[in-house]
Amino acid sequence: MTTLAQSTCTCSATQIHSPQGRWVNLPVAPRANNRIRFASTKESMQAMIPAQALAWLDELLNKGDKIDGVNIAGPGDPLADLGPTLETLRLVREKYPTMNLGIITLGLGGEQSVEQLIKAGVSHVTLLVDGVDLEVVQKLYAWIRPGIKTVPLFTAVGLLLDEQIRAIVAFLRAGCAVQVRTTIYPGYNDAHAEELSMSMAALGVKSMVLVPFDPASEGEEMLEQPSHELMIRVRDQVAKYLTVVAAPEKIQADRTADGSGESCCSVASALPKPSVDRPNVAVVSSNGMEVDLHLGHAVTALIYGPREDGLVCLLGTRTLPEPGAGASRWEILADTLKDCFVLLAASAGESPRKVLSSQGITVLITDDNIEGSVEVLYGGGKNGKKCRKE
Repeated sequence: MTTLAQSTCTCSATQIHSPQGRWVNLPVAPRANNRIRFASTKESMQAMIPAQALAWLDELLNKGDKIDGVNIAGPGDPLADLGPTLETLRLVREKYPTMNLGIITLGLGGEQSVEQLIKAGVSHVTLLVDGVDLEVVQKLYAWIRPGIKTVPLFTAVGLLLDEQIRAIVAFLRAGCAVQVRTTIYPGYNDAHAEELSMSMAALGVKSMVLVPFDPASEGEEMLEQPSHELMIRVRDQVAKYLTVVAAPEKIQADRTADGSGESCCSVASALPKPSVDRPNVAVVSSNGMEVDLHLGHAVTALIYGPREDGLVCLLGTRTLPEPGAGASRWEILADTLKDCFVLLAASAGESPRKVLSSQGITVLITDDNIEGSVEVLYGGGKNGKKCRKE
């Protein structure tokens, strides 16, 4: 899963206009719709549920942090599953009506989502655009999923380029501030930057954030970081057509507000914790490996929790109430899982979330593997260990 947070461009500051303000990125998008070839293969953080994201924002503001805007960004794409995105925007807008709201997205589905996002209060959109040439872009991605099903990469890239153009035009017409963020991959799209900036300017885009690729040690394919000289050269080319912007200072959910990297306000700190009465985690899965089921379709749940020696293991399975029982189904489900503090699902409706939450069970939406997701909830298990099948 590709994390959307990017590093700030290290170009000379003399020709970079840095927007004022601090933005917090709320990672509530559970579903990824793309993967860059050079991205880290390390397991990404889980998505927060909207209520957790709001609580984390409250925590930052209550500490005295000055926050000028909120982006829905990561760990997946906010347009791949609009439900959590719109719910988070609604919660933030209700509590902080003057807060600037934005999204950071690849743009797939953008044109179709404009009306809903505008109604939700979105005024700033950052499009992740790394090229406008099919052959250039195809070399950057491992896969792109425009919808639910994976399509051949060549076809998917064509759809992506078309939808990015449509999204930019639609957001601009709706009155949104649209900015392009481009990551420079040396040897792949650095020579393409001028053509890219010309195309964006022709669409009405005014500014671009330039980001040097930051290599991941655990990536499947290795690529060096672009040199300072290369970034300056690219900046000068882009500056002929667009204002080059330094990425605004932002607060991310996997680091502290001051960027120190220590996790006093981390996703982990915002996650629910096990208790004496509720020590276990319920998971709905079709294959026992990944969290891949909609809660409404699940008829059984895997139960994970600490055994007598404290190691976290699969304790067993439980039969869930059959569909068709109406609202009472979720009350029965809450009783069935009365020893669980969390239920992991790939998707869940608003009704079961509310009912289960009122009964002390938090529904977390993720599409990661079960073992890693459970491990995060227990902080790695007792003494950093977890149970493995023999």
